Amino acid sequence: MNNDNRGTISQQGNIMRIDNALVEEVSAPNRATGYLLVSYAVLKPKGMTSIQLLRLNIGRNTVILNSFGLSMCLCDIRKGMWIDSLFSPIMTRSIPPQSSAFLVVARRELKSSVSVTTDRIAMVDVNNNFLYTGNPNNINSQIRFALSNSTTISDRNGNPVSLRSLRPGQMVRVTHANFQTASIPPQTTAFHVQLL
Repeated sequence: MNNDNRGTISQQGNIMRIDNALVEEVSAPNRATGYLLVSYAVLKPKGMTSIQLLRLNIGRNTVILNSFGLSMCLCDIRKGMWIDSLFSPIMTRSIPPQSSAFLVVARRELKSSVSVTTDRIAMVDVNNNFLYTGNPNNINSQIRFALSNSTTISDRNGNPVSLRSLRPGQMVRVTHANFQTASIPPQTTAFHVQLL
């Protein structure tokens, strides 16, 4: 999407609203709290548009939903995603201004760059940072996920866990790239692994 698609801020009573803001930066040091740096368009005189930044502080009471209305973790939001948000009209005078977010909704993209697979773990290869899902007795049903240093792994409660703590048979939800190699099993890059 180009800059012309960035939304604008409006006020509705005691709540500010931003629609279609571009996520420029995500900070989620403990997965539940942190901030989103977003950009949005401001219409200037003579039809000029200026891109402004806003830091949305995410607290434990901030509700974060995906486009289907399901709860999601701050750690699932990535740079380049588009969001809608309701936030406090009380803002700092800093650059960029900061405000506390009440609600963040990740927008569904027309062509998503991520996919989600929910399946049982078939095998964990700690030495090579691979996680296999599917039927352990049928290689044709499996997917091999490559984990990088930026891949996050969390337990049922959203707490971080290590690859070593995962076991075959556990149910996981893997957020991963929407491309796969043509190998058997197909391989793709995992962004986040959530134990279910």
